[in-house]
Amino acid sequence: MQFSLTAGVVLIMFAYAIPGFLFVKSKMIKPEQIRAFSIVLLYLCSPCLTLYSFQKIQYSNQMVINMLIFFGISFAIQLIAMGILYLIFRKKYDDARFRLITIGAAFGNIGFMGVPLLEALLPSYPEAITYSAIFVISMNLISWTLGCTILTRNKNHVSLKKIFINPTSLILLIALPLFFTSTSLPTAIYNPISLVGRMSTPICMLILGMRFATVKPKELFCDWTIYLTSALKLIAFPFLAFLVTHFLPISYPLKATMFILCCCPTASVVLNFAEIYKIGQKSAANTVLASTIFSMISIPLLLLVL
Repeated sequence: MQFSLTAGVVLIMFAYAIPGFLFVKSKMIKPEQIRAFSIVLLYLCSPCLTLYSFQKIQYSNQMVINMLIFFGISFAIQLIAMGILYLIFRKKYDDARFRLITIGAAFGNIGFMGVPLLEALLPSYPEAITYSAIFVISMNLISWTLGCTILTRNKNHVSLKKIFINPTSLILLIALPLFFTSTSLPTAIYNPISLVGRMSTPICMLILGMRFATVKPKELFCDWTIYLTSALKLIAFPFLAFLVTHFLPISYPLKATMFILCCCPTASVVLNFAEIYKIGQKSAANTVLASTIFSMISIPLLLLVL
């Protein structure tokens, strides 16, 4: 894909982080207030983004088949990546950083960064937006089970309830019936939902800028495990997806969508789990920040492959 187009999209996304950085540095926003923005993102913008994604397409038997195929491939790629890293690092799991590497290299910021990339790079393929929501569903299933087990080393922390009782999953109770019945929301309802859903990326990057303002550059860039996680997530993981899909008899747009989404940096869900279970919070936060910063370079370069 055209380097200048991809680079432009990525730079615009990162421009949203600048106000957040300045707000915290100027003390207009206190670090403890960042959580409030995260709540808005998780409980309002994210569900609206999912509903917006499913409203972009019309039901068809082929679309359902493609969604199932995409779910299976995304699920498998994440499991393969985590399985390989588990075999490599499991003897070092006494150090929480190696457990964070295993999950941080597999879970990506699929929704908040993936959707604007897909809209800009695949404008004639609106189905791609829905596939991003399918990818998020597969990531939720793995992260709340295998991801939590690896991070905590205790399968008792796995919560099936949290897999299904969360904003992203609950909104499917509305999105899926509308999709299967080919029901479009009235314009008066759809437009606000679309607007709030598309706010996800600016707010996500705003939060990123705020968090970047709270860390010291030395802490962020002096831990070699952060570079390793970023390299695995931003380079190895996309190429794993490329190799897996290259030999499958699926359409080019489906392959391109998968590759673009796999190029996204480490997901904030990794930091959320670290905070929930109080395991390697600082390393998790720095990993999410660093991989997102590095993605400014990696995404435009990697998408030249397409």
